[in-house]
Amino acid sequence: MSNDRLRVWLEGTIFAALAIVLSMIPTNVGTAFTISLGMIPLTLFAFRHGFVAASAAGFLWGVLHFLLGIASILHPLQGFIEYFVAFAFVGFAGIVRRPLQTAFKDNNRVKQYQYIILGTVVGTIARFFWHFIAGYYFWGSYAPEGMNPAWYSFIANGGSALATGIVTSLVLGIIAKTTPTLFTTKYKK
Repeated sequence: MSNDRLRVWLEGTIFAALAIVLSMIPTNVGTAFTISLGMIPLTLFAFRHGFVAASAAGFLWGVLHFLLGIASILHPLQGFIEYFVAFAFVGFAGIVRRPLQTAFKDNNRVKQYQYIILGTVVGTIARFFWHFIAGYYFWGSYAPEGMNPAWYSFIANGGSALATGIVTSLVLGIIAKTTPTLFTTKYKK
């Protein structure tokens, strides 16, 4: 393994650790709505290194929930979906890595913000899609009486996804303006 690849994987581990620390900050509104602050460093990592590395870091972020005992598990399959699969899917934010890197190289602020928002939306939807699936199949029984479990999962997970996406986009937009070098890397791919 080259030194640059090792640096990327070590950096991914650090970003996953930062994500789990931010996940411990209480942002719950009620029992089913939360803002996932860990999305901020994981999305930034996806912008720096792309889909594969970010998916691995996201998977590690999910594993850390288990290791620290902060995972909410009703069923083994639900735990697998919500922590291993969903968190790994944050890596989809990395699909805009190349055009975003070009926007930073060209110092094109408008394109930078457009790709930050697009990547954040893609990574957030990819992650919360799996939370929606698990919410429907496993958490649906907690829906208020008479409420469709799909609608319940959509409201709970959709609201969390929307708030998380907005906060992540805003914070990353501020970082892009104040410290743009955090979005770029000199490592070889």
